[in-house]
Amino acid sequence: MNSIDNMEVDHIVRTMVEFGSKALVLGRRVGSLYRREVKEVTELQGKVDKLVEEKAALEKEKEGWEAERKRLATWKVRCLDSEEKLNKRIGELEEDYDDLKDKYDGAVGELDDLKNSVIQEHINGFEKGLRQAAFFYKDVDTLDSRFDVDKDVIGGKLVGEDEEGEEEVRGEAPEAEKVADATVEGDGNQTA
Repeated sequence: MNSIDNMEVDHIVRTMVEFGSKALVLGRRVGSLYRREVKEVTELQGKVDKLVEEKAALEKEKEGWEAERKRLATWKVRCLDSEEKLNKRIGELEEDYDDLKDKYDGAVGELDDLKNSVIQEHINGFEKGLRQAAFFYKDVDTLDSRFDVDKDVIGGKLVGEDEEGEEEVRGEAPEAEKVADATVEGDGNQTA
């Protein structure tokens, strides 16, 4: 305080005016800077609020994606389980198919054997008939080449099986066949 006491009044007033001017200039400058800073803070606060909202939306979306991921994970597990079950069922069906195919092949072979047996029995029956005809009718030669198991007497003619179908289509009932049937019935009555 000693230094102020020794100063001249004029000088003190000039200094006070100078400080007042500088304070006024600085006050305007500080006010301007303050308003700019407040404006920037307000803008930044708005951006922060926006980012908080976006963060909340992203968190909500993330929760939705997590739920979807869990749902898809269980779906994937179910699909894998279904695929495993289907592959197992396919394996079982393939085994069943192989078994059925073996049975089918066996049945086809047995059917062929039965067909051959039936054909052989027809041939044996025909030969048996020839032997009986030779026994009852001594003048019949059973070794004659005209006796053929694949032929039949239709309309008084010896015809092959393919020709026999044509005769039946025409629907003819030849008299000679009717007479032959009557003769056979009459011979049967005589021997009995």
